[in-house]
Amino acid sequence: MNKGLIDWLAQVNPDILCLQEIKANPEQVNLSGFEVLGYKHYWYPAQKKGYSGVAIFSKKEPLNVAYGCGIEEYDDEGRILRVDFEDLSVMSVYHPSGSSGDLRQAFKMQWLVDFSHYIATLKKTHPNLLLCGDFNICHKEIDIHNPKSNANTSGFLPQEREWMEQFINTGFIDTFRHFNKDPHQYSWWSYRAGSRDKNLGWRIDYNMAAKNIEHRLKRATILPDALHSDHCPVLLEIE
Repeated sequence: MNKGLIDWLAQVNPDILCLQEIKANPEQVNLSGFEVLGYKHYWYPAQKKGYSGVAIFSKKEPLNVAYGCGIEEYDDEGRILRVDFEDLSVMSVYHPSGSSGDLRQAFKMQWLVDFSHYIATLKKTHPNLLLCGDFNICHKEIDIHNPKSNANTSGFLPQEREWMEQFINTGFIDTFRHFNKDPHQYSWWSYRAGSRDKNLGWRIDYNMAAKNIEHRLKRATILPDALHSDHCPVLLEIE
């Protein structure tokens, strides 16, 4: 917010904004700037202060807001928040990172199994699903600046990439790749060694659309010039 988020929101004017890794509770934030722009806001922070957490800001009030997935170890970390409208359900999801060591990598791999089961069940009652968030996985070599040197790095491990392939094959569309086949398109850059200026990035942020709303997809792009964090926004337009 100190880097011009409110001004950016006023200019881009998204109907829905999904945030991940908010690291804050709503009472810690001056929300008036969002509210003046007409946003209803829903927060699901982690139990641990200054860690993880997701939020959704919406111009339209949803019919229902669902907090968490019902699995305590994930819900304590504030990883899933969903808003339901008449013909669309939008989820803000923050997949765990495994980069801090073996314990968190094991946690991440178990999450991936459980998340797949959770979404498979959810799709039965909410078929028009849009999953927006930081998946902490690059799907293919085109999605990372140096696939060879990162082949054994969390976020680009073979088993993570295989999970992503299988998950998409259950009936989801990677909406950015649906419209854009070009390389060197990333959504996250390390703060180290001028990575962003050199475009040495990873594409780990996705808007995954259920296959049955494919006909409603209009445009998808990445907005690398929005410099509010080490990630940048990924945008999807739908009917």
